Amino acid sequence: MRTADPSEGLRIVERLLGIADLRDLEVDFDARISSAHSLSEMLALLPDADWWAEGERGGASDTGDDPSACLPVRLRRWAGAPEAVEPFLTAVGNHPATVRWDFNAWPEAPEVGLGVGGTRGAFITLCAHTRDLDLDEPAADYTVFVHVKQVEAERAPWLAAQVGLPVIGDLVMAPY
Repeated sequence: MRTADPSEGLRIVERLLGIADLRDLEVDFDARISSAHSLSEMLALLPDADWWAEGERGGASDTGDDPSACLPVRLRRWAGAPEAVEPFLTAVGNHPATVRWDFNAWPEAPEVGLGVGGTRGAFITLCAHTRDLDLDEPAADYTVFVHVKQVEAERAPWLAAQVGLPVIGDLVMAPY
């Protein structure tokens, strides 16, 4: 699903989460930040996030550097609070970012011959201002990705149908 409205993207994510087994839910945040204002907001929201300078410049959170002197930076926070999602999307502004919900399992999909999907292939990603998970392809909109096990590829269109949407892209295999 692709939309210009972040609220619509979040509504679709919430509908998908509504059918998932949310035991062990974790939310991961990733952003490429190039402005001091957005960086300040992000660090206030996620003070324990890791960051590192991008490009030729050095600097990283683990070496005690000043992130505002190292812009642009890549900022990442693993296993964050679900309540931080909306503030994160506001703070990120128009910078490329992803929010990933990782959980226990997708539900059984008997119509396509699948049992409950396990943890290695059960997550959702909302991409903001990027068309890809690596934050490399800028975009003006938001895209929702569902992630399933490769051997259960038919689960993706089944999941989309559960929330009344078609799949808009081709199956993409994760690198090994």
